Amino acid sequence: MSNIFTDQKPNLEEQWRAIVLFGANVASYKFALAKSLLEISPADGDIIKLEDLAVPFAKSITEHLKTSDTQTTSASSKFLDVCRSYNLGDVTENELREKSTKLGFVNVVDAFHTVNRAPIPDLFFIDERKINGGIRITANFSKLLELQKGNGLSCEVESRWRLVETAWNLGISRNLVNIDYDLDEQSLITFDKSKRRVNVTSSRGALNGYQHGKCFYCGCAINISGGSGLTDVDHFFPHTLRNHGFSNLVDGVWNLVLACKNCNRGTAGKFAHLPTIRLLKKLHDRNEFLILSHHPLRETIMRQTGTNADLRLDFLKRWYKSASSILIHSWEP
Repeated sequence: MSNIFTDQKPNLEEQWRAIVLFGANVASYKFALAKSLLEISPADGDIIKLEDLAVPFAKSITEHLKTSDTQTTSASSKFLDVCRSYNLGDVTENELREKSTKLGFVNVVDAFHTVNRAPIPDLFFIDERKINGGIRITANFSKLLELQKGNGLSCEVESRWRLVETAWNLGISRNLVNIDYDLDEQSLITFDKSKRRVNVTSSRGALNGYQHGKCFYCGCAINISGGSGLTDVDHFFPHTLRNHGFSNLVDGVWNLVLACKNCNRGTAGKFAHLPTIRLLKKLHDRNEFLILSHHPLRETIMRQTGTNADLRLDFLKRWYKSASSILIHSWEP
């Protein structure tokens, strides 16, 4: 009897997203390094000296410090102090390069590829700091750039970074952070302890990683970076249900998916139809995958739909039954 199970190795895109979405977050340096590598776009075999990496790496952090001063769970950081001084004009760019080269990469290079306490199978760079003063880019990173050309990897990193630093900056436990959706701006928002609104990040960038850069419905590649082909943020359970006795949970993160324009509002698009049961199962799977990322969309979805998988499944079934009695017809691409 043949074995019905096969060993499925995660592809390069999945491994990159695992770093961004699931890697341990004790400081934001992982995000800065990821954004810097995407910005530089080095080729297979290139050696990037730390002094060449230092300025784009540090400047990513200086930009975030302008809106969120908390970039680590540690009480203090000499490197962050240098970045703050640069923002104040007390440190020149040359000094920023010199000090960031010395202080900025102490742990992040070692820890970058670690997910769940072990390295991913395919490394995107090799640590050659001791022999060449930098990191050597592997073919895996070059292939990643080719596979994901124009697909918003940098936007995903930025959105994840914003979500993490928001929890840190609010100074409250991550399980108390609640993320809401602003329909007009199509962005994710929260409120600080004084009940003041805080814009967190683009909903597109936050959700894209959990859909692997694909339309939720048909699976085609989508664009979250801007321009005329920008993907739509769609309500799986149509927004019109708010006019039929459904709660404002219809605007919850759990109900938001990214869809290409053909699926959302093309000639045979979804519009206000209810997706099929097959797609409901896909929504449940997407939400469970998102919950595994642990911070902070996880807590938002659990608060909206249930604290365990059985409760969340029951929630979706109840909503689907009620929505079916109103919308009647189901849809899929």
